[in-house]
Amino acid sequence: MSERRRKRPLRTSRTEALDRVPVRHREVLEERLENGLLRLSVPVAPRPWIARLAIRLGASPPAPPRRRIELDRLGTEVWKRLDGMSTLREIAAAFAAEHRLPVREAEAAVARFVRELGRRGLIGLR
Repeated sequence: MSERRRKRPLRTSRTEALDRVPVRHREVLEERLENGLLRLSVPVAPRPWIARLAIRLGASPPAPPRRRIELDRLGTEVWKRLDGMSTLREIAAAFAAEHRLPVREAEAAVARFVRELGRRGLIGLR
């Protein structure tokens, strides 16, 4: 019986993580809601068998569905700062100054939010 080794995720130091630049997924659409907040939507890859079935039936493959995510006020503020040039450290520092938070606390909050956006496929890091 062979043992399967699990690949461990690469561990990034806090300093390295804060020096990364978040980049928005190019197919994310923003919709401004009446209350000033944002609703983001990103295409979800369709199941391959659905596309094959549509082609066999003579139809074009369906347009990919979109996943929608509504941001709260703080999430909307952070999203607006994701310009593809600013590092997480710079975004967190601006967030801390604007909300009168300790920098360390702002870094943790922004990092958690950006991690969740990445998990949902809305951003990448470079």
